[in-house]
Parts: sequence; structure tokens; C-alpha cells
Amino acid sequence: MLKMKRITETYDMKVFTDEGDYFGDVEESILTQNKVFGWRVRATKNSFLNKVLGSAKGVIVPHQLVKSIGDIIIISKAAVPSYSAEEEEAV
Repeated sequence: MLKMKRITETYDMKVFTDEGDYFGDVEESILTQNKVFGWRVRATKNSFLNKVLGSAKGVIVPHQLVKSIGDIIIISKAAVPSYSAEEEEAV
């Protein structure tokens, strides 16, 4: 059965990738007309996103990359900015 949620219930919700990495927290939803266009995800202190972005505050994840919304939000790995160990060593 499809369970409906209010947009406001998703604020501050934890976001994880489909591989289980903690990505960040939902800061805001982006609406166009009557549809969800995307999600602004805040990089928190212990998130994978914080490691990848460095000083940036967060990213916008298109709604097409969201796989599931329940107690947490699960997004596709395709939403993760490219990151490699080589980049970490260069910094």
C-alpha cells in the first residue's frame, strides 16, 4: 500500500545512498508547479557529502535519483559527486 507523507515531514530527514553511506540531511524540497523537482541536502559533520564537498554546504539531488522515502530517504549512487582516493591525497 502506498503511504503518503507531507513534504514538511521530510525536513531534517537522514539521506543515505543505496550502498548504505550516510549522505546528509534534507534541508528543503524544491517544487515546480505541483511536483517535487529535487531535494536540497545539507552536508552534515559526519556525512560522506561533507568529505567530498569540503567547504560547500550541500547539494541539490534531483527527485529522479530518489529511490525510497520512509523513515529515511534512499538515493541512487549516481547522485554522489565523483570522489576518489587520489583526490584526497592531492589535498
